[in-house]
Amino acid sequence: MTMTSFVLFGSFFLFLVLTVPIGIALGLAGVITALYSENISLMFLTQGLVTSTDNFALMAIPFFILAGEIMGRGGISTRLFDLANVFVGRFTGGFAMAAVITCMFFAAISGSGPATVAAIGGIMIPAMVDYGYDKKFATAVIVSSGSLGIIIPPSIPLILYGVSGSQSIGDLFIGGILPGILIGAFLIGWVYIYSKKKNYRGTNEPFSVKKMFHAIYKAKWSLLVPVIILGGIYGGIFTPTEAAVIAVVYSGLVAYFLHKEVKIKDFKDIISNAALNSVVILIIIGTANTFGTLLSVERIPQAIANGFVSISENPFVIILLITLLLLIIGCFIDTSAAVIIFTPILLPIASEIGLDPIHFGVLMIATLAIGFITPPLGVNLFVGSGISGLGMPTLARAVVPFFFVMLLSLIVIISVPALTLLFL
Repeated sequence: MTMTSFVLFGSFFLFLVLTVPIGIALGLAGVITALYSENISLMFLTQGLVTSTDNFALMAIPFFILAGEIMGRGGISTRLFDLANVFVGRFTGGFAMAAVITCMFFAAISGSGPATVAAIGGIMIPAMVDYGYDKKFATAVIVSSGSLGIIIPPSIPLILYGVSGSQSIGDLFIGGILPGILIGAFLIGWVYIYSKKKNYRGTNEPFSVKKMFHAIYKAKWSLLVPVIILGGIYGGIFTPTEAAVIAVVYSGLVAYFLHKEVKIKDFKDIISNAALNSVVILIIIGTANTFGTLLSVERIPQAIANGFVSISENPFVIILLITLLLLIIGCFIDTSAAVIIFTPILLPIASEIGLDPIHFGVLMIATLAIGFITPPLGVNLFVGSGISGLGMPTLARAVVPFFFVMLLSLIVIISVPALTLLFL
């Protein structure tokens, strides 16, 4: 690689070590590289920063974030948990199983891992501790299950992959359903095994059809959200961006008029939080795109592709190498930035070895989702630590078994493409 490449990567990792926010670090690395190089101008970077976010599909992101904020404040979490608890609460570890299922439901609303942890963890972690669960285990359950927020559709990283790789966002959403359910099932399996060992008993209440219908009735407006969003997209009624807008309107009406847990005055804070979160992501999108452009100028994608091929020409070995690379990337780089930077690099390699682009996209996001629970970046760890009061080292150790469970599910997703492509 050229000296310009070393300047680009060296300055970027230096800023990361100095704990500069990822979006700013990407932008500053681009500026330093432009000043160093004679072939790249600052005007080129400025134009790229603006044009990269001028995309209709990307408008879905702030609207899904806003819908998630409204639903998080609008009583969705408790209703979804009550419903899940009716089905699994009586089993060993049932309370924790219900927490995982609640995260899966909420993931189909928020599209965000940290948002899922914040919305569910604030309620469920104290409740699980009161019910007799160890705080470290309770927090690890929520933190790990929150990662499903970027796999089960609608998913913000899947939207970014679709935009970066010129793939159908609707197909990616369909492809993410079964892998997301699979990972959730693996997590539930581990929760049961651990709870059996620790003797975390269920509620001992027999299953009741009456209670089931009562819980379904209470959660009916919440359950309709993914039906409206995904049904409308797959039915060709509206685009993902239009679905995001409809999700905002629907969630606002439900939270204010039906659940009555959000007041008019609350919308100021809700919109403010959503705007701040959206700005952070859009800054990352813009600077990551310019960073990716610089990578292309320096022909780094080709160098990485040649490096993989030089190690092995076996497709399975190459995909394992790509997965290992993404696991490492997820430890240090924000998911949104990683998707934008590495999709143009890795997608051509995946296509070259015969991997379906939709399958690779879901695989890529599922791999990066593990980065939410791996230090030093692990965003879900920070959110869970803030909610539970546990230190980061303590919580990082608590999620180790969940890390290996998610890794095992990842191997299944790699080995069985039909999980992703079945409904396409």
